[in-house]
Amino acid sequence: MAHRIGVIGGDGIGPEVLAEGLKVIAAAGVAIDTVDYDLGGSRYLRDGVVLPDEVLDEWRDLDALFLGAVGTPEVPPGVIERGLLLKMRFDLDLYVNLRPFLYPPSDIDFMVVRENTEGTYAGEGGFLRKGTPNEVATQGSVNTRMGVERAIRFAFDLARGRRSHLTLVHKTNVLTFSGDLWERTFNEVALEYPDVETAYNHVDAACIYFVDSPDRYDVIVTDNLFGDILTDLGGAVSGGIGIASSANLNPARTGPSMFEPVHGSAPDIAGKGLANPTAAILSGAMMLDFLGEGGAADRIRAACADPDTQLEGTAAIGDAIAVRVQG
Repeated sequence: MAHRIGVIGGDGIGPEVLAEGLKVIAAAGVAIDTVDYDLGGSRYLRDGVVLPDEVLDEWRDLDALFLGAVGTPEVPPGVIERGLLLKMRFDLDLYVNLRPFLYPPSDIDFMVVRENTEGTYAGEGGFLRKGTPNEVATQGSVNTRMGVERAIRFAFDLARGRRSHLTLVHKTNVLTFSGDLWERTFNEVALEYPDVETAYNHVDAACIYFVDSPDRYDVIVTDNLFGDILTDLGGAVSGGIGIASSANLNPARTGPSMFEPVHGSAPDIAGKGLANPTAAILSGAMMLDFLGEGGAADRIRAACADPDTQLEGTAAIGDAIAVRVQG
């Protein structure tokens, strides 16, 4: 039975790289039925629409969402990020952002579990006396025991299936309230996973370790803001942001999960066939994993890692990977 996938090409290079991801999924022999959605910066500029509630309702009946990239320079910062991406995360309860970092020429092989619906991105805060010399802006970090614990449990389960090592990253020496909740919850849940070795790093130390000794990591769990920063650094040290994939997961499967490359819409090269589609293709592999198509996902990852696929041109790279997937 075919998986029903919502496809959001988005802006810039988004539709180009997503087309290659879908091409490779087809080459892997996985049956999917796609439903296309015109959303992103270009749509907003045309008619002011970002993410209608009726579209969200449609998505709840799908198996997954596959997103290329969104954002255009003409749209003010924050409009698409909050109105589309964050709204998807909050309303569909995509509470785990999962990003793998694997760089075959080196020993880099770790995953970051980022809590995806709380923290500083929850929207708490406001202004006092805005526009005056005495202006005050507050931006709080919202952390609930439920939200923290479910992300931590997901990370422990993930680590148990890998090399059984999990590192909590936070800033407990300064963030004495949110950090305390994260650390206490982490230590309490750890008692249920005696087979998983644990560690703790301050986020500034983790930034150093990502660069000089990333092989120390297996699975990392962290909050929304720290995870946002660390995962971009992870992409930089593991081959570049152009091959970095990601999943926004609803592990409870009460709605669809969303899969997307980490890179942006790159409007300067849109339509030129220059974008590397590997990140989108690998994000498609993550989607197949979540849909129970692990064999096809493994073949795609192996094809992406093969040096023969290091070509130039969006379609050429996609074609080469598709051929290798077919064997």
